[in-house]
Amino acid sequence: MKRAAYYFCLSVLTLLLAACHPKNYLSQTKPDVPTNPTPPAHQHTNRLARAKSPYLLQHAHNPVDWFAWGEEAFAKARAENKPIFLSIGYSTCHWCHVMERESFESEATAKFLNEHFVSIKVDREERPDVDKIYMTFVQSTTGSGGWPLNVFLTPDRKPFFGGTYFPPDNRYGRGSFVSVLQQVTDVWRERHGEVAASADEIHTRLELATSSATASNLLLTAETVRRAGAMFKEAYDAQNGGFGGAPKFPQPSQPAFLLRYAKRFHDDAAAKMVLHTCDAMAAGGIHDQLGGGFARYSVDAHWLVPHFEKMLYDNAQLTQLYLDAFLVSPDASGRHAEVVRDILGYVLRDMTHPDGGFYSAEDADSEGHEGKFYCWTHDELSKLLTVEEFNVVVGYFGVTKQGNFVDHSHPTPLSGQNVLSIAHAKVSPPDQPLLESAKTKMSGVRAKRIRPHLDDKILASWNGLMLGAFARASAVLGDETYRAAAEKNLAFLRAKLWDEKSKTLFHRWRDGERDNVQLLEGYAFLLDGVIQLYEATLEPKHLDFAIALAEAMIAKFYDAANGGFWQSASDAKDLIIRVKDDYDGAEPSGNSVATLALFKLAAITDRKDFREPAEATLRFFATRLEKIPHAVPYMLQTFDFTIEEPRRVVIAGDAHDPRARELLRAAHSVYQPNKVVLGNRGAVEEFARELPAKDGPLVYLCTGKACQPPTSDAAKLKALLR
Repeated sequence: MKRAAYYFCLSVLTLLLAACHPKNYLSQTKPDVPTNPTPPAHQHTNRLARAKSPYLLQHAHNPVDWFAWGEEAFAKARAENKPIFLSIGYSTCHWCHVMERESFESEATAKFLNEHFVSIKVDREERPDVDKIYMTFVQSTTGSGGWPLNVFLTPDRKPFFGGTYFPPDNRYGRGSFVSVLQQVTDVWRERHGEVAASADEIHTRLELATSSATASNLLLTAETVRRAGAMFKEAYDAQNGGFGGAPKFPQPSQPAFLLRYAKRFHDDAAAKMVLHTCDAMAAGGIHDQLGGGFARYSVDAHWLVPHFEKMLYDNAQLTQLYLDAFLVSPDASGRHAEVVRDILGYVLRDMTHPDGGFYSAEDADSEGHEGKFYCWTHDELSKLLTVEEFNVVVGYFGVTKQGNFVDHSHPTPLSGQNVLSIAHAKVSPPDQPLLESAKTKMSGVRAKRIRPHLDDKILASWNGLMLGAFARASAVLGDETYRAAAEKNLAFLRAKLWDEKSKTLFHRWRDGERDNVQLLEGYAFLLDGVIQLYEATLEPKHLDFAIALAEAMIAKFYDAANGGFWQSASDAKDLIIRVKDDYDGAEPSGNSVATLALFKLAAITDRKDFREPAEATLRFFATRLEKIPHAVPYMLQTFDFTIEEPRRVVIAGDAHDPRARELLRAAHSVYQPNKVVLGNRGAVEEFARELPAKDGPLVYLCTGKACQPPTSDAAKLKALLR
């Protein structure tokens, strides 16, 4: 891809890149497209009004003649020989809102787009497969990426130029959006042949690289895990927690891997790094101190000022990380368990459909200001609270008159805004009731504010992550509320997104309709969640569904010739290429999650047809695991699972027996990541089915065909697992 980008830049991009750098070109050239003020709301309605995506609906009243991704747009581009302007984002994306206000609501900009381009809007959360292709192109040609992602394509959807946010005038070292549009139009008209040839060159090289990739002969060993752990430790921020500098993303799969590394190599220092990171995040402004849950990232190194949007996938993964921290921590205070309860309480209160599905995200903005819903002024709190409450709150949350946050993206930023963080964690016993009463008053006032936009679409992938989080929390913390939420969520997903007859899992449900998209991450994340629900309940019906999902996932996405899983199904005709997602970032890749889920399912069922694709996938990504482990921390967890045969905790007897429930909780109460928990009924492996109960449930701790003497003592089981 890099070579293709090099040839492309030589042949076509000189003028286009100049449009992004006004010092080089635009200072000498005035664009032909003026900018107009924002038109009145709902002056226009375009075809996106028919969409279900909240992001597309946000653009339904732009004067831009938007199309959704599909053949209608492609056919128009071909018929009129116009380039496609593809704009990708998501409904809680702050800079997507900014670009909409500045450019897509401009009558003049819209007029130019409508005359010279076929404009397409894509919700990256509904179509991560589309986003992956064009994000890869932009990152390869510009060195960076992000959202909004704006890419120019030939009518056959091959990219030839792109970037992220374009301002309405020359600023941030970038040329204006209208100047970019003018330059693309000129190049398309005057150098059309070169554009088409270069786009073909890029496509050919990318297609060749993808189709020719094969499994590596590299032999992975425990030393691979050791080296990766040492690399992650080097990036540790000893002062603030976390790994690396600002901006700081939790990226939970990295600290989660480091805990596995710490256990394998008895590295207490690594475990302390993770626990410090968890404590620092929980105390920071990235953690909603009043309403629960975590924002997507902090803009600073101190976890203080968040980018306020809250994503379901972050909170699901952080639940798992804090459960790990709770089990690993020598501190008996249970502070990490309280963070788990805080996250799940937020999800149940604010992010759950009445029928059990989990919503996708909450916006950073409200009333046009980022963070307005969450922030407080010194004066506001002094009027709301008693003097005694106010003094405690100011010290505890670090509230100042000048504030600690300014929304620089708004033309008239609010002054004196404070993001709440725990500045002084120790509160004296007499002051604790004052703090609680103050928080109650503050929560009541905040509840009356205008909330940020809720993206209420329900995605199979992210719901799978949160399903697993609720299921495991129910087992670790012994809370039946969480088990009930997980069961209800799975029932919702099976009713709305799973087609039993064709064994098909669709990706998105919203407002009474599901889409027609199938994605690896939907199958993989839900498979992982269902396996965790089975391990938390030992209900055979959940194991049966996990098996059905795994069989469908392998049939639809597995590359039997080379190993690895394609991101999209073979019948996805609207994509120019199929890719294999190989990056564990804010979300883990479908390949990483699918592989670990299949290894776990194989250990539970002893089915080779699950184990063999997982093994082949690890071989396919072996070089990546060895050479650039920071890109695949979740897959490193998968490999760690395979270094020796996993331990099997087999609970024989009636899983509904209270004594079995006690044993089940004990099995989940010890940090032992390379184990599976199963019953002796249903589609489990034959050896487990033969293990008997006696005068009530018994638990067997097994490796291969050998087991420890069975016990009905939960404390003894914990000791054996340790």
